[in-house]
Parts: sequence; C-alpha cells; structure tokens
Amino acid sequence: MNTEKQFYVSPRATKIMRIFWKAAGADHYLLQQSTYGDQIKYVCLGGIIIATGVMAAIAGGYAFYTIFEPKGNAIDSFRTVSGIAGNYDQTHWPTALKALVFGLIWGLIIFNIDRFIVTSTGKGDGTEAITKKEFVGALPRLVMGAIIALTISKPVEIRMFKTEIDVALHEKQIQQQQSYKANIDSVFNGQISKKESQISPFLERLKQLNAIGDTLQGRINYEISHGGCSDKCQEFKQQFLKNDEAKNAIKNDPEYLAVKQQLDDLEKTRKQKLDESDKVAAGLDGLLERIKLAHEKAGWVISLFITLLFMTIELTPIFFKLMLIKSPYDYMEENVKELLKAQQGIEIKHNYYPEKEGIERDLVINHEVIRVLKEKIQILETQSELSATAIHSWKEKKKEDIAGNPENFIKEDQA
Repeated sequence: MNTEKQFYVSPRATKIMRIFWKAAGADHYLLQQSTYGDQIKYVCLGGIIIATGVMAAIAGGYAFYTIFEPKGNAIDSFRTVSGIAGNYDQTHWPTALKALVFGLIWGLIIFNIDRFIVTSTGKGDGTEAITKKEFVGALPRLVMGAIIALTISKPVEIRMFKTEIDVALHEKQIQQQQSYKANIDSVFNGQISKKESQISPFLERLKQLNAIGDTLQGRINYEISHGGCSDKCQEFKQQFLKNDEAKNAIKNDPEYLAVKQQLDDLEKTRKQKLDESDKVAAGLDGLLERIKLAHEKAGWVISLFITLLFMTIELTPIFFKLMLIKSPYDYMEENVKELLKAQQGIEIKHNYYPEKEGIERDLVINHEVIRVLKEKIQILETQSELSATAIHSWKEKKKEDIAGNPENFIKEDQA
C-alpha cells in the first residue's frame, strides 16, 4: 500500500498565465511548481506591464496621427485635403496606417523598457516595508517610469478633452487669421498707396479723355440721326480720333506701364498672401498647442490627476516588487541560482573585504577558471623545460661535430 501522498498540487497554468509570466520575467518552470499565490502575483505583474505597453501603443499612435494628419479648421464640418473636400470627422487613412505602425513599434519599445525596469528591480529585503536604501536603489527606475507615464498620459488627456480643445482652438485660429491679415495689409497698403499716388495723374487724365470721347461720340450720333454726317460731324470725328490718340499715348507711356505693372504685382502678391491665411491658421492645430489647451481647459488639478493615475499604473510594479514578501518561488529561484553557480565552480564569499571607502565587497572565486589557469600554467612550464632540454642536447651534439671535423666549420681566406 502506497502511503506517500502529495500534500499540495500546484494548479495547472493556462496559456494566458504563461504569457503574463513571461512578460513579468518570471520562470514559468518554477512557478508551475510553486503556490497559486505566487502564480497570481506574477500574472498581475505581467498584466500591468502588458497593459502599459498597450496604452503606450494607443497613446503613441494617436499622438502620431494628431501630429501628421491634414490640418484645417478645428471645428469645420469639411476641410480640403490635397484639393479634395472631405468630412473632418472622417479618418485620413494614409496617416492612420502610418500611425498604426508607429503605435505598435512605440508600444513594443515601452513594453520592453517596462519589462527591463521591473525584472531588474530586486525584491528588497523580503519584507513589506520599503526602506530608505531600497527606495534610493529603485530611484533611477522610478524616474524612468515617471517619464514613460508622462508620454502616455498627455495624448490620452488631449483625446479626453477633444471637444473643448477644438472649440478653444477654433477661436485661436480665427484670432491668428485676423492678425495675419492685418499684418499683410499693413505691409502692402503703404506700398500700394505709394504706387496709386504715382499712377493717379495718368488715371485722372484718362478719365477726362474718356468723358470727352463720350461727349464727342454723342454729338456724332446726334448729327447722323439729324440729316447725316455734315462738315460739323466730320469735325467731331477728327476730334474723337485725336482724343483716342491722346488716350493711347497715355496707355503706352513707359512710366505709366511700369507703375501699373508694379501695382498689379503688389495686388497679386497681397491676394496670394491673404489666401494663405487659412493655411497659417490651420498650422496652429498641432500637438503642443493641444496639450497647452488641455491644461487650460481641464485645469492643473485634473491634468495632475490624470498624470498621477498613469504614474500609479506605471510605477506600481516597481513598488510591488519592493514590497513582496519572500515566497516559495523566491527560495526556489535562489536555489536554482546557487546550483548553477556551484555547477560552474563559482564561489562567492559575501562581505569578504572592505574597499578603500569602507564598503564591504563580495569575493567571487571562479574555481573552474582557476583550474583551467593552473593547467595552462603547468603546460607552459613543461613546454619551457622540454625546450631547454632540446636546446641543451642540440648544443652537445654540435660540440661533438666540431671536435671531429673542425675544418667543416672554419674557412681560411685565400689571397
């Protein structure tokens, strides 16, 4: 009869749980043998990390879309995109697809940073209390987490208050447009007035000649209607032709033509600049301006609350790990690490020696490295001894050869 009984069987982990464990950087092999409490702790930890990555992807994609979407009036029902009128509320799909790709990449970046921050954060002293030393050690990770929380919270904030931001932005766009038009008018009106004063005498003379021409044409018509064109009618026609010649002389005057051309160019340039007022006002619709308006409309309290909310989500895993009480999983993990070190011949003597500043340091002894090093030293020493023996034997043999046949080693000079 088998009397051995397992007093506890670890729950079977689902595929979703293993994904969350992997996100939290936990060892799924050890967790499968650990308690249900340990399994749930790392599921929650991984869930927070994955959720942060998803939120970062959404926020990053929305920020990218806000920056690169076609600009226009903030509350107009229609805007023109590449010359084609379209509904403002409709999605601009080319930009949306780019934003989707960017959002996925950004989410993965934040996910990996978060995962590194959490997995590199130790468990402190194994108690619920967060000591000053633990907090100082985690401070760089807390700063990085706070920065990540800010990058996530701002795009979400401007999306939450989009309606209020659009109204306020529309008012600023109108003010920007009016201010731009006033500046353009102030720049061009002085130059146009100067050219108008130069061309005014020519225009006045043309006006007079036009009036004279109209009078002469009326008299000619009167004479023709009352008996045909008499001598007096011919005289009126001669005067009419001279009047036309005078008008043509003015119209072909080089000074008149030059001033008229300059005036036309100024009017054309002024009209082009005024037509750009919509584009200038639309340029105000940027991410930075929307963030400013979100702060103005929401107020610093609500804005701070949203930021703190995302900071809480982002920093919770770090504080969570510092507050964890050691559990069976932690002891099994430490056991595996010690076994691996022992298997590789690594010995650590904790607080073995103080450094110059008085801080206790661990002594790490790599026995496998020492063994290989000793073997290498012995091989080199043996090779050195063998080389010395070979050289000595070669020397003795050469001496015997010289003693037997010295003439083979000495050549006399012949005159």
